[in-house]
Amino acid sequence: MASNIVTTEWQKNLLFKSDNPNGAQVLMDTSFTNGGNEVGASPKALMLSSLAGCSGLDVVMIAEKMRTSFDNLKIIVEANLTEEHPKYYDKVHVKYLFEGTELDEEKLSKVVNLSIEKYCGVMEMFRQFSTVTTEIIYN
Repeated sequence: MASNIVTTEWQKNLLFKSDNPNGAQVLMDTSFTNGGNEVGASPKALMLSSLAGCSGLDVVMIAEKMRTSFDNLKIIVEANLTEEHPKYYDKVHVKYLFEGTELDEEKLSKVVNLSIEKYCGVMEMFRQFSTVTTEIIYN
């Protein structure tokens, strides 16, 4: 069984620094309204970034294997945060925006669906507590 260890260390005020098993670091903070300094990313927003990043990595790798390409990919994640504590994302919508001159929409749709349904572990984690919908836009 694979395991990951992440160490998160308080810096000052409400700022935390967290490492990644590969050595990369990320700063986490909160809004001025909540007493933070907005120096780092919000922990909840990082969850949405993780979702987009996980699926994006899948899409790029699978598209390469399927010999289909695009010039640009943007993934926009919109999420509804519940009002009551503990606040969590109960609805999440993921938009995949592909740009390119000769997009193979059929292949790219298959690529995205493989990520959504089979490969993206973060997507599966979100499904445990949220309704996840997706959309593909070709430009």
